[in-house]
Amino acid sequence: MHLKVLSRDNPVALDAESGCPSGGCGGAGDALSGLSEVIREKVRDHPCYSEEAHHHYARMHVAVAPACNIQCHYCNRKYDCSNESRPGVVSELLSPEQAVKKVKAVAAEIPQLSVVGIAGPGDPLANPERTLATFRELSEKAPDIKLCVSTNGLALPGLVGELCWYDIGHVTITINCLDPQIGARIYPWIFWNHRRIKGVKAAEILIAQQLEGLEMLVERGVLVKVNSVVIPGVNDGHLEEVSRVVKEKGAFVHNLMPLIAEPEHGTFYGLMGQRGPSDDELRALQDKCAWDMRLMRHCRQCRADAVGMLGEDRGDEFRLDKLDDLAVDYEKAMVERRQVHAAIEAGRAAQRKGLGESFVSLSQLERRAKPAMRPVLMAVASEGGDLIDQHFGQARELLIYEVTAREVRLVGRREVDRYCSGEDTCGDGEPLLRKTIRALEGCEAVLCSKIGYEPWGLLEDAGILPNGEHAMKPIDEALAIVYREMAADGRLDPPASSEQRLTA
Repeated sequence: MHLKVLSRDNPVALDAESGCPSGGCGGAGDALSGLSEVIREKVRDHPCYSEEAHHHYARMHVAVAPACNIQCHYCNRKYDCSNESRPGVVSELLSPEQAVKKVKAVAAEIPQLSVVGIAGPGDPLANPERTLATFRELSEKAPDIKLCVSTNGLALPGLVGELCWYDIGHVTITINCLDPQIGARIYPWIFWNHRRIKGVKAAEILIAQQLEGLEMLVERGVLVKVNSVVIPGVNDGHLEEVSRVVKEKGAFVHNLMPLIAEPEHGTFYGLMGQRGPSDDELRALQDKCAWDMRLMRHCRQCRADAVGMLGEDRGDEFRLDKLDDLAVDYEKAMVERRQVHAAIEAGRAAQRKGLGESFVSLSQLERRAKPAMRPVLMAVASEGGDLIDQHFGQARELLIYEVTAREVRLVGRREVDRYCSGEDTCGDGEPLLRKTIRALEGCEAVLCSKIGYEPWGLLEDAGILPNGEHAMKPIDEALAIVYREMAADGRLDPPASSEQRLTA
């Protein structure tokens, strides 16, 4: 079966049967051997569609779409703090012309930039004139950058053709449920056909539009990522079914995002005390869905004006009042960006070759081991997400990997407080260092560039192996080495004892 990508240039034949191996997809784009060359090229440098790519390539969102056509109980776009990362939040609303100017400035300063998307602060497709005008200008003036859009899907079916015309090769749809009864608990209203509709009827319309838009995009060869917000007690027991259905309809990757519901954000859920999922709950749900669906586990739930690598935001460097001071030679920037991207790909190829040798020896070790070695969760302190390059006490988040004899897989991240910041305790009086270690529940090792005597001892007391021996090494390589050492020391033979874990 071949599908065609409709674009302004030449249609491209796409082998839809290669979209995702039927045996299951564990990561968000690293196991690419089963994909067609067309899809491989689409995800190779897209930091949201490829877990590996997000270590190397940058993205930016341009905030040109202020209005939204639905209301979600987890959303409040009126509040903005420059230090928070939350969808729907922006500091500046841009016109299409300002958006293009900002993109060119960012592309000149950040040569790793590969993707520009529109994700709000409202819904891009509820603002079709502004959104399409921006895409039209970008496709002409920044033709070497991938374009993508995120939407709730309500207006999607009527705009699929125009999105394809501007070569929008990646679309994200937020689908939180397939059951209208559940939808009525998430969406108080939608604005449809010039009137506001509430309750179950609103959810029925929204879900139907989302699924129709998904099918239309897939038919045209567009890669679709489905986002789902995990809301305990509301839709968490239903999301496995969502994952199965969107996979059947051709979605490329599913992103299960934890609910953000702090009361200070002023959302309905936050004010009503609705909690988000724990790290263990989120990972357990992801594991249930991963058996037959490619999952995105490295999402940072970015602001609608985010700039830079995933996990960082350099947006303040490119505020409108600073753009006039930036001299931009876009033709020169395009040449530099091609050179930087080529160097990135050469480095990735060399790293994959080296890691391949490591995993061969690990697989041999696994075959010799009795009993078979089990998976191990390890935490990593890393500034850029590709090297072990951060002091344990300076980390604001720790990346969590599941390591086996065959693969290293990012499964989540855990936010922590910098205990080297000069503060001894958090607001509730708990020592910062002990809170950080408690956040590592379930992990058996921590890798960082440096670590002090006190945290070393507390980690060991908690049954967690501290390791500072692999500073500046690639994360996958270092984790594979530590796993092999743990196996040689007999640490992987018995199951992990619950007595080795800190309790909350």
